[in-house]
Order: sequence, then C-alpha cells, then structure tokens
Amino acid sequence: MQPFSDITVVDLTHVIAGPFCTYQLAVMGADVIKIEPPAAPDMVRARGASEPFGEEGLGPMFTSQNANKRSISIDLKTEQGKDILRKLLGRADVLVENYRSGALDALGFGYKEVQEVNPDIIYCSMTGFGQQGPIGNRTAYDNVIQAYSGLMSASGDADTGPVKVGPPVLDYGTGIQAAFAISAALYQRTRTGMGQRIDIAMLDSAIMLMSANVTYFDQNGQLMPRTGNMSAFNAGYGCYPTREGSIMIGAYTGAQVRNMWIALGDPEHGETLGSLQPGAMADHLQQDSARLASILLQKTAAEWENILNDHRVPAARVRAIDETLAEPQLESRSVVQSVDQDPGNQKFPVASFRYDHGGPRINRLPPVFAQHTREVMGDLGYNEFQIEEMAASGVIAIDPSISA
Repeated sequence: MQPFSDITVVDLTHVIAGPFCTYQLAVMGADVIKIEPPAAPDMVRARGASEPFGEEGLGPMFTSQNANKRSISIDLKTEQGKDILRKLLGRADVLVENYRSGALDALGFGYKEVQEVNPDIIYCSMTGFGQQGPIGNRTAYDNVIQAYSGLMSASGDADTGPVKVGPPVLDYGTGIQAAFAISAALYQRTRTGMGQRIDIAMLDSAIMLMSANVTYFDQNGQLMPRTGNMSAFNAGYGCYPTREGSIMIGAYTGAQVRNMWIALGDPEHGETLGSLQPGAMADHLQQDSARLASILLQKTAAEWENILNDHRVPAARVRAIDETLAEPQLESRSVVQSVDQDPGNQKFPVASFRYDHGGPRINRLPPVFAQHTREVMGDLGYNEFQIEEMAASGVIAIDPSISA
C-alpha cells in the first residue's frame, strides 16, 4: 500500500512548479485530478514536443510531471463549472493551486469559501512571491525568481557575470518543498483533525536552496565569491580539462586532498596540504591550480575518474544527460521508470528516493487534455445526458476519442 493511496488531490496548477508538486503526491498513490480550462490547456503541453506527441499535447515539459493524474476540463467562470468544482472539493483531501495571488478568491474559491465546503481540507497556494507583501501580486517564472532571489548572481564567475542555472531548478525545488508541506499537513491532520492553509512562494524556496549563501552573508557581511566551476579556497575542488573531456574533482577534506596528490604522483605535496587547516589551502590556490591543470591534461577524464575514485577522492567526468541515462548506476536505481503495458516504453523521472515497500511508482501515462472528464463527472454522479449538455455549452471539455 502506498502512503497516499486513499488521498484525493484537486490539482489547479499549470506549468512546472505546481504540477511537479502534485506529481510527487501522485507517484506516492494519491488520486490527482488535474483541472484545465476548456479554452486554455496547460501552456506547456506542447512545449518541446516531437510528433506525434505535439498533436496530443504531450510534450516533455508536460509529461515529465503529469503521469498518474486524471485530466478533467472545467470552465470555472461558469456557475455550473463552479458547482462541479465544489463537488470535487467536497470529496478531496488536498487542493493545490498556483493561480496569481487573489485569483481564486475572485472566483469564489478562496480558503474560507473552500473551508465551508470541506472544513478539514489542506489548501496549498503556490505563487512567485507569496500571498502578501509589497509585490505579492506579481506573477513570475523560474528565470525571474532566479534573478530576484540572488541565485543568478551566485552562479557563473567573475568573467561571465550572473548566469541562469540551466534546468528550472526553482520550479522543481518549490514543487518538492510544497509536496513536503502538504505531506506534513496531512500527517498533522491525523493528529488534530484540522485542515491547513499552506502559502508557499518560489522566492522563499529559492532562499532555502541557498541557505549557506544566506548565512555566509549574515556572518561575514559579504557575498560568497562567485567562482563558477572552481573553488575560491581549494584547488582540488573544481573542474579541469583533460586530454579528453573535463573532470570535476571534489577533494574537500584534508585526507581527500592528500589522496588526490598521491593519485597525481606527488605524495609529499599531499602530506603538506593535508595537514593544513582548510582556510590555509587558499594560500596555495593559484600555484596548485596551475599544477593540477598541467597534470590532468596527461590522461582522459574517464581515466582520471577511475584513478581518483580508486584513491577515495570524489570525482566525476562531466557528462551530458544522454550519457548519464545510459550509466549502469542509474539503471540500478528506480528514479526513471516506464509504465507497464506502454507500447512506446516511455520513461519518466519519478522520485529521488526508494522504499522497501509501497514506494513511488507510475502506473498511468500522462493524460491527454480532458481525457478523464467523463470518468470523473460520472464519479460525481452526473449522467451522460448532463455531461453531453455541459460539453455542448462549453462548461466542460471532453476527450472526443473516449466514447460514452
């Protein structure tokens, strides 16, 4: 049995952060019902899609965080649409939304209104800046929060200046933190019987992901040095070119620095550096970086990866995603899974952890738009005539490929 196998989640989210949050609940067994407006499906459905996935609205930006969900389309600006949502909320355990701050209140589905329908619901709002504050009503995406939060300024080096992190890490980081908050609130409810209002901001999540940078500034009154792929304190903690490819070395402790120089053929220098206090290694930074750069050019990154790790020094050849996905180590894990009986054998990242039993898994492909409208409406007690009538009037959208 999975942890959330008896939990129903109403998913009023779009793009990445919100859907990734509900996806994490879905892979742990929750019944996640994703609601999209009839005239405006999730905007990332077709992003980056190849044929035939693009025609079905199943691009990678959508499918990567929407497996295991059921898709229903409702126009929440209509009274009938609002009635459908109220029925859903009356049966739900969790509502997750990432509308602009105040937008759901304007539709009549603020926390107080939803509490009247379902007093013990967990109501989670996800926004760029939070539900209050001088700019709480601004909309934002990952790149904007990277700029506002200081993450961009902490990336890159002195020559490049601020650099945006490639993948939308704040979207995913916010989604994970929201899923944790919801999980904790569900556990809290088992002890108190009370629902919960959760307000999570991408900005706040970004700050949590930079905790060391924040406390460094608090203690020193200065920003952490922007050093790109290198360290400002230790030559053995950085990325170097080799005869073929690049190698990232993580010689952090004194013992690791000592072992690194042993592996490089200079045990005497390793003994000298290994006995120093961490801060004192910075005195050797420029000279040691030049020596490392020269020595590492003698072999390939793949060779150095094996040599350094054999000497208990963390190191990895810099890989592209396609190379990583082909690695036996990743194949030995369950982070990437496929759905049984999927003829296309599509694979999706699922979760960053494993359980001995009842753990994260996917058993349903990401839904096409409105794929489960008929099914969910039937669950709520609507008959086929009512469903067809509301579809004809635009209150709901139904997948035409699924017959009554």
